[in-house]
Amino acid sequence: MQHPAAGFCLVSGNIYVCFNNEPKLVFLHRLNQNYMHRKIAGLIMWVLALLITTTLHAQVTTSSINGTVTDQKGEGLQGATVEAVHQPSGTKYTTVSKKGGVFNMPGLRAGGPYTVTITYTGYKPQVTENITLTLGDAYNINAEMSSTATDLAAVVVTGTRRRSSADRSGPTTNINSRMLATLPTISRSITDFTRITPQANGTSFAGRDNRLNNVTVDGANLNNNFGLSSDLLPGGGNPIALDAFSEISVNVSPFDVKQSGFTGAGVSAITKSGTNTFHGSVYGSYRNQSYNGTNVAGVKLPSPAATSNKIYGATFGGPIIKNKLFFFLSGEVEKAEQPGVTFNARKTGQTAGGNISNVPYDSMKVLSDYLQSKYGFNPGVYDNFPTFASDNYKVLAKVDWNISTSTKLTVKYSD
Repeated sequence: MQHPAAGFCLVSGNIYVCFNNEPKLVFLHRLNQNYMHRKIAGLIMWVLALLITTTLHAQVTTSSINGTVTDQKGEGLQGATVEAVHQPSGTKYTTVSKKGGVFNMPGLRAGGPYTVTITYTGYKPQVTENITLTLGDAYNINAEMSSTATDLAAVVVTGTRRRSSADRSGPTTNINSRMLATLPTISRSITDFTRITPQANGTSFAGRDNRLNNVTVDGANLNNNFGLSSDLLPGGGNPIALDAFSEISVNVSPFDVKQSGFTGAGVSAITKSGTNTFHGSVYGSYRNQSYNGTNVAGVKLPSPAATSNKIYGATFGGPIIKNKLFFFLSGEVEKAEQPGVTFNARKTGQTAGGNISNVPYDSMKVLSDYLQSKYGFNPGVYDNFPTFASDNYKVLAKVDWNISTSTKLTVKYSD
């Protein structure tokens, strides 16, 4: 689901789970009344409550629109209808202004463009077009409604005053889909893009240890807790294909109380979704040791060891039911070859340094021959180490369902 606080609730019996990006209570239904079932129900509810409590931290998966609706005298209009439509998918969100004309529309799909229409009985509708929402930020609209009963002969309409801006909750760097598609990347990891954050120093932010960050993808924690990888994400930094990401937001010391669990940065990423238009891509990448430079400031470096990295991938998304049900698929295969050990034993005439070890080749040979002849034990290679090959398959499947204007459901599979 889009909001991870909804969680994955797997128990026997019926369970009502929350939709629409907001955590709600989870209820058990039709449990037998015997003692054992009551004990199991109590344990399940305790575990679910713990999961909901822990997943409320640092969840940034959507955007929002807020603002006020006033008349020409500046007085707030309570009860005005506000409708936002995500044009690529036809997804609709609605709300009603409250006392003072204030309205808030949370849980909106990031990106755009959006068209926002505000209506109120006796007033001309106000329409704002081409709004793009930033992940984790609130877009502000202050609408001044004009009466339809105005004597047009006595009034000259020069325009409608409206202030639109993005309300940020602290130092934030946003990497949108256009930047993901155009900025250069070497490792094809999100770390190549989060480095543009002014407070970043590699995978550290604001001077904090990189293990103190909190990284989420579609609201699910994906942290490099042990710091064993040089990237923000575990598994070599690429557990999800780069082309599957839609937007990334880096928050440093936000004052939004919904974000916590980190003292470095909260890195929130969301993956792509389908729209009313079929769209896709096919891509490939190849890199070997020839791409590594060997001349730096006039100094000739040793030739690098033989390596190979091949990537093949494709994405495809579109509508199942227009304006209602959408799908998105992403698949990628990465085949890498690199030497397990780059050091070589020092042979006659060679000088130790670089990838040449100080251990003589002849000595290693004598030791290896002795172990095999005396004990029948083969210690393995000691020079020209074999190449280490690895295959990495990344699959992502996502379905978005607009159940109603107030309820959305997202199901995602990633492997």
